[in-house]
Amino acid sequence: MRIRAATVAGAVAVALSMVAGAAGKAAADSSGSSGSFGRGAASPAGVMETGICAAPAADAALAAGLSSDILAAVAGRAGRYAVAVYDAVTGVTCLLNAGSHFDSASVVKATILAALLRWHQETGRPLTDEERALATLMITQSDNDAATDLWDEVGRARIEHFLDLAGMTQTRLGAGPYWGLTQITARDELTLLRLLTGSNAVLTGYSRGYELGLMAQVIPAQRWGVPAGAPAGVTAHVKNGWLPDSSGWHINSIGAFTGHGRDYMMAVLSDGEPTMGYGVATIEAVARAVHRDLAPAVPPADARLAVTVGPGPSPDAIVPALPPYVQ
Repeated sequence: MRIRAATVAGAVAVALSMVAGAAGKAAADSSGSSGSFGRGAASPAGVMETGICAAPAADAALAAGLSSDILAAVAGRAGRYAVAVYDAVTGVTCLLNAGSHFDSASVVKATILAALLRWHQETGRPLTDEERALATLMITQSDNDAATDLWDEVGRARIEHFLDLAGMTQTRLGAGPYWGLTQITARDELTLLRLLTGSNAVLTGYSRGYELGLMAQVIPAQRWGVPAGAPAGVTAHVKNGWLPDSSGWHINSIGAFTGHGRDYMMAVLSDGEPTMGYGVATIEAVARAVHRDLAPAVPPADARLAVTVGPGPSPDAIVPALPPYVQ
């Protein structure tokens, strides 16, 4: 196991310290159980825990409704799911199977870019024109060659260093060149999103703005998943990943939603899906429930995202020399 930079992670409070009194339980969620919180309990700090969600007492009803709606969205669906949600405005946190591991597919590209930015912070050098071009392709178009180039350039040691600083204690990098087989958890992906959206000692404001800016420019064909049902006028910063293997499809989507008084984020991971479209549909059902509950007075920006999930380009997170994943 890696030795973590606990003092830094604690100082920036990114290890899922979302609401007072609930942080310890959230960070300890390393099992595959259905939830992280007890039902109907109140912590000494006044945090109400209900189902898979927790919130300050004033928003206990919101947490209860959100817990019920997320569980309803995945009820009876094939495959395996993990969900993590945090609303910085109300302090509501929801964790479902948040410590279970999933193949990252291209979701790990957000971590690769964050590690690149942290490396440049430490050296004091700006990104080169080539790095900027590769980062843009990797995030906005999920270009695999660009991801491989940056994975190789940054290197495992520097990516591990970033994970240490970030407090992403559950992420396990893929072997050799197989960045798409990195093992991630919803808990760690939420930690990354919190780093990107809030002031901290790991990523500067410039670095955070740079990465969020690219995540806001993902091409329309890849803006499915957690943006589904997002309220009008709110900026969606998203990164998706999809990958088939003998067990079915791995479909992942992470995103942060900011502006117009909104500041929340979610990560939805899945595997064992019968088709890509099936997995996308379930993720979007979760996303719509979250958006509806956290922004009830704002109409959605779309009635239904137009997503093409049929035959098309090769799967998102395939890397060279990985025959079992090539269709």
